Amino acid sequence: MELLFAIAPQGGEGGGSGMVSTIIMFGAIFLIFYFMIIRPQQKKAKEREKLLSNLEKGDKVVTSGGIHGIISGLDEKTCLLQISDHLKIKVERSAISAVISKKGD
Repeated sequence: MELLFAIAPQGGEGGGSGMVSTIIMFGAIFLIFYFMIIRPQQKKAKEREKLLSNLEKGDKVVTSGGIHGIISGLDEKTCLLQISDHLKIKVERSAISAVISKKGD
């Protein structure tokens, strides 16, 4: 069985500066991750929430499964999509991936 020991520097100096530079490096890495990964994901989530909350009857939409339709009814968590003249389907609001055109367009 091997035991590993950390040996402190003899002069009493140098041990603290290595720890400070390590903390600064971890802080820099965290900032890079925040601005490159976390912040853009939060922004996309807010945009998606806004898209789903602004859905209106008459909007042309595409679902995540690729179904194109016109919203003919809205509930709190579901949408009624008209996909042809006499065919309507009920889908979750979260299944809407894009709005092609708004009602007034």
